[in-house]
Amino acid sequence: MAEKIKCLIIGSGPAGYTAAIYAARADMKPVMYTGMQMGGQLTTTTEVDNFPGYPNGTDGTAMMEDLKSQAERFGTEVRFGMATSVEFSDKEGGLHKVVVDETTNIEAETVIISTGATAKYLGLESEQRLIGGGVSACATCDGFFYKGQDVVVVGAGDTAAEEATYLANICNKVTVLVRKDYMRASKAMQHRVNKTENITVLYNTEIDEVLGDNVVEGVRAVNNQTGDKTDISVTGVFIAIGHKPNTGIFKGVLDMDDTGYLITEGKSTKTNMPGVFAAGDVQDKEYRQAVTAAGTGCMAALDAERYLGALE
Repeated sequence: MAEKIKCLIIGSGPAGYTAAIYAARADMKPVMYTGMQMGGQLTTTTEVDNFPGYPNGTDGTAMMEDLKSQAERFGTEVRFGMATSVEFSDKEGGLHKVVVDETTNIEAETVIISTGATAKYLGLESEQRLIGGGVSACATCDGFFYKGQDVVVVGAGDTAAEEATYLANICNKVTVLVRKDYMRASKAMQHRVNKTENITVLYNTEIDEVLGDNVVEGVRAVNNQTGDKTDISVTGVFIAIGHKPNTGIFKGVLDMDDTGYLITEGKSTKTNMPGVFAAGDVQDKEYRQAVTAAGTGCMAALDAERYLGALE
C-alpha cells in the first residue's frame, strides 16, 4: 500500500529545509526525504560567512542542522532516504507516485524537488582530501577567506573566467590552469581575464597533485604537452569545471535544459507537471547561493500551497 502525503519534499539543503518550514507552517504536513547527503552541498563547506543572520559566520553542517531543527519544530517529518523513481500525474489534482530506496511507495498531492546540483571535481585523491581545507568549488562562497593570498582556478569556461576575475579583486594573485591551448569562455570574459593584471593563465596545464597535509599549501602543475612539472605556492584551489544537476530520475518526465537543469515557469517554481515544483540549485545554474536557494524554497512552498488551495 502506498503512503499518501500532502506535500513531499525530495532533497534537503537550504531550498528543501526552507520549503519544509513554510509548508509545515501552512499545515501541509510535509515529509522530506533528505537524499544521501543530508543538508546538501553546504555540509562540505567548513565556514559560511555570507548567509544573513550569522554575524560571526557559521559552520555549514551546523547551519543545516539549525534549518532542519526549525523545519521539524513546525512539524516536518524528516526521513533519510533517496527517491529512486517517479511517476508524475499530468492532471490537475492528480496523485504523484514516488518510490524511495526502491521499496517505499508514496503518493503525494504536491512534490517539491530540491535535489540540488553536484560540483564536478578533478577526482584526485589529494583534491578530495583537502575539500574544505583550501579546495573549493565556489569562489563567491569561499573567496573571502583568501583575501590578499595567492590562489589557483581550474577551468576554461565562463564560470572559470568569472571566478578568476572575482577572486582577482580580493586576492594577491590568481593563476588559471587551462587544460587545452585555448579558453572556452566567451570573448568578452576572455578579454576581462587578459586585461586583469594579477591574473596569469597557463595553457596546456593540469593539476597533478594538490600539496599540503591538512590545508592547501600549493599545487603541482603539469604541462600536458611537455610533461614538465612545476610547484605553485597557493593557499586556495578553486575548481570551476561545472556542476551536474541531480535530475537523473526526472529525465523524460520533467522539462529540463540541455545540461539537465529543471525548467520552471516564469518567475515561479512550477514545472511542466501540475503540483510538482522545483527549488534551489536543481533549477538555478546562474546564482547557486544558499540564500537564493532558500528563497526559491520559500517560493515552492507558497506555490504548492496555492495549488492545493485552488483545488478546493
